[in-house]
Amino acid sequence: MKFISSPHNATIRLAEQLQRKSKARKKEGLFLVEGKREIQLALDGGFELTQLLICGEVFLESSEFTRDQIEKHINIKESTEVIAVSSEVYEKLAYRSGTEGCIAFAKAKSQQLSSLQLDTNPLILIAESPEKPGNLGALLRTADAAKVDAVIITNSITDLYNPNVIRSSVGCVFTVPVITSSTTETILFLKEQNINLYAATLQASERYDLINYTSSTAIAVGTEATGLSQEMRDAAVQNVIIPMRGAIDSMNVSVSAAILLFEAARQRGF
Repeated sequence: MKFISSPHNATIRLAEQLQRKSKARKKEGLFLVEGKREIQLALDGGFELTQLLICGEVFLESSEFTRDQIEKHINIKESTEVIAVSSEVYEKLAYRSGTEGCIAFAKAKSQQLSSLQLDTNPLILIAESPEKPGNLGALLRTADAAKVDAVIITNSITDLYNPNVIRSSVGCVFTVPVITSSTTETILFLKEQNINLYAATLQASERYDLINYTSSTAIAVGTEATGLSQEMRDAAVQNVIIPMRGAIDSMNVSVSAAILLFEAARQRGF
């Protein structure tokens, strides 16, 4: 088994680039996944791992280990190269503490609308122009909890494979089909698929709990600062609002999405 002890090794330098720069992730078609649970969720979600870096002292509390020992913990395929790394190298790469001594290189998937396969009567979350990786990660976690059929991110400012997105989603970026598109393309897709669009916005809105979401449904949420675009609001069959009793008129976007999605799920017999 290959062993890397130098932080200046080419593989480690590439890992650092993938961790820090969206441009590198897009150029290489690769991103990093850190932690046992996240790596296993990526595998379960059909993502291909090219390499798996293991720090034995952290992963198995032993500097010496075999591939068979690793496979008892992570269900990697034969094509995945396992590389042992020193504690120094691992600490240089680890994005957060307590991630069990494993970091994987994963291949990015197609995120085009044309690749989205939907069952009949789908429930979709649309996130328009998410800016903060933490918010996007939380939205993906919410989407997984509500078991939506897909998440469509329109006019995205945040890279889906940003380490902060993966971390804040606790791996849910791998458990739900995620598509990136423009608002215009998304609206056209929804019309072609006869999917009703409901826009979470203050303007000309109906209470969210008075809407029937049992047919094919897409629920769109915007940023906390600017909300949804006029284009998205105009395309909706109905704007919906969550009544609030306090001094403010908005909540964190993932909280709002959770309320709307779970009402839709409740109506569908969740």
